[in-house]
Amino acid sequence: MGRITEDLIRRNAEHNDCIIFSLEELSLHQQEIERLEHIDKWCRDLKILYLQNNLIGKIENVSKLKKLEYLNLALNNIEKIENLEGCEGLTKLDLTVNFIGELSSIKTLQRNIHLKELFLMGNPCADFDGYRQFVVATLQQLKWLDGKEIERSERIQALQNFPVIEQQIREQEKAYCLRRAKDKEEALKNLPEEDKNEAEGRSYEGQSPFSVESKDHVQALEVQEGECNQKKFKDSEDDFEFWNKPSLFTPESRLETLRHMEKQRKDQEKLSEKKKKVKPPRILITKDGKALNVNDPKLDFSLKDDEKHNQFILDLAVYRYMDTSLIDVDVQPMYVRVMVKGKPFQLVLPAEVKPDSSSAKRSQTTGHLVICMPKVDGIITGWRPTSKSGKSTVDSRREPTNQRSKQIEKLEVDPSKRSIPDVANIVQEKKHRLQRVRAEPKIIPSEENPDFEDNPEVPPLI
Repeated sequence: MGRITEDLIRRNAEHNDCIIFSLEELSLHQQEIERLEHIDKWCRDLKILYLQNNLIGKIENVSKLKKLEYLNLALNNIEKIENLEGCEGLTKLDLTVNFIGELSSIKTLQRNIHLKELFLMGNPCADFDGYRQFVVATLQQLKWLDGKEIERSERIQALQNFPVIEQQIREQEKAYCLRRAKDKEEALKNLPEEDKNEAEGRSYEGQSPFSVESKDHVQALEVQEGECNQKKFKDSEDDFEFWNKPSLFTPESRLETLRHMEKQRKDQEKLSEKKKKVKPPRILITKDGKALNVNDPKLDFSLKDDEKHNQFILDLAVYRYMDTSLIDVDVQPMYVRVMVKGKPFQLVLPAEVKPDSSSAKRSQTTGHLVICMPKVDGIITGWRPTSKSGKSTVDSRREPTNQRSKQIEKLEVDPSKRSIPDVANIVQEKKHRLQRVRAEPKIIPSEENPDFEDNPEVPPLI
């Protein structure tokens, strides 16, 4: 059953940034609340309070809400109007479809001078003869009753007939109280029988407990399925009998219905838990010692064979924002296993790898898990050595061409045999430059070279 807690109020105070002490409007409808508590201490500034469709049996702990203007207690188990004298600002009160049989209890609302609207339809007192006239004459500050405006002539007539109507109301109240007392006695008599049935049901559940650690898993599954079928059959019979049993509309019947539904929900949760336990464990390695490919997390992956680095690279697309503590990696010589939130991912490798030299890391951009596993056979070669070796081969190929070019450079005319006059002696300013040029080593062509030709028409190269 639900209770009014601080956490519940904060969850329903999002419109006020979850601050409860300055809360002006609060909605706690359909929370299975049985008792009003703590609201008058935590939410003193409340103006609107919704508590409809709960199991509240008594109006209490709201007298300190001085600013409260609208209180909705429809569809509850209230039998008497009380403890509302302290709500000085109350202008609207909704008590639709409750169990109010003491109509005279509305006299406590005479102190709520600002009360303008009152709803009592759906209560036993609304079926009394003279109900409307009694309420109109008793609460003279009211403007609306059950959604209908109170006219002046109606109030004058109600006041004139008030003594007779009051006597009728008291007699009907007594008759209702006697019937209500009998209903309570019958409800109390039925309670022990229900407790016995609940005890029998618990003993039935404990007669054949299921052991997940059983050796014969198939036989355990059959036994568990038989128990589940028997349990479902019994529950369906009990459920059919409960919903077809005639009962009065009383606070006790509402509580009984709610408890029956709660029991069904708990039984369903127990059955679902047992089904989860019955699920057989995943087989990762066969009896022959052969590893299997398994992908329980249903993640995308890719396995690449990096021949340059002589290794396998596994790219596993784990969830991007998953905490790394939820991932466990185990690299074996012939397979790799990754546990993602308890679910196994296992992949058989095409060749043997070195588990000690393997590494695993998360990608900072995609969040993928990248596992590098070096192979056992072969030599690991890096990128730089290969590039150097490539350059050396290219240079070795270019050596003959360079030698040939050097030989071509030697094909010059012998300066001693040139017939053109020396121009260097004409310009005297360039002596130093000429001296420097002359100081350079002269390249003398080799006559032994078979490609050499001495052509006198070729001018000298200065």
